[in-house]
Parts: sequence; C-alpha cells; structure tokens
Amino acid sequence: MSFERDLTASLPRLRRFAHALARDGADADDLTQVAVERALVSRASFVPGTRMDSWMYRIMRNAWIDTTRSRRRAEQTFVAEEAGAAIGDAGDRAIEARVELDLVGRAMATLPDEQREAVALVLVEGLAYKEAAAVLDIPMGTLTSRLVRGRTALMAKLGEAA
Repeated sequence: MSFERDLTASLPRLRRFAHALARDGADADDLTQVAVERALVSRASFVPGTRMDSWMYRIMRNAWIDTTRSRRRAEQTFVAEEAGAAIGDAGDRAIEARVELDLVGRAMATLPDEQREAVALVLVEGLAYKEAAAVLDIPMGTLTSRLVRGRTALMAKLGEAA
C-alpha cells in the first residue's frame, strides 16, 4: 500500500485516540489535523514495512503534549462541547447507546493522562501491550500498571465490580 492510503486508512482510529486524549470533539479534530500535517511533513522518516498506526499514535501523542504545554503557558480555556448532541434522535436504542458512550467518555476523562492514554491505546484501539508501550515510550511493566489502575478506576466510576 502507499503511504497516503495507509495514512487515510488509519484516520478513524486516530480520531478515536484524539478524542481519548483531548476529551473535546473540536480539540480532537484539531489534534488529528495537526498529527496528519506532521506526518506528511515527516513522511521521509517513516520506515516502510512498519506499522503506520503506531507511528501516527506517537506523532499524535507528541502533538497533544505540545498542545497542552502551550495551553498552560497561554492559560487558555476551552469550553467543553455542549450537551444535547442527541437532540432530534427519536431512536431509543441510539439514545441509550449515546448515553452509555457519554458515561464511559466522562469516566475516561476523569482518569489521569497516563492512565487514559494506556486505556485508549490498549482497550479502545486494540494495540498489543508491547506496541502501546512503544508508542508511549515507557517500559511494558509501567504500561501494565497504568492499564490496571485505569481499568480499575473506570470500573469503579461506572459502578461495576472490580
């Protein structure tokens, strides 16, 4: 496959990861765009035969770190996306699914950044522990620890037995 096709194919997963990092739809879209721009500029550093998604997750995570640092310096405040995204949807199951997804999203948003990143990469995106540890540039044991703590916190917040 070509670089462009691989990059395009990874966009849905990148957007999900961006939402896990940013916790806000508009910020997640901006983060996805920044990551894609950086990937295109750094195209020459991509090693053919390696995983595009892992490379992109690392670019996105670094972009998010840069964004949060600049926000702290500038002391900017972003308003969270308004409630009521499901207005006009008459389907009971769709509404229930959105409510459940919103509950999980809110629970994820309360996790510390390190745990949220681990949970998003392993449980949401399905990366192997080794791949997720490489994306986050941490030892496998650290990833496992963050994942266990994040999973336990999520279950407690969602009212499930640990």
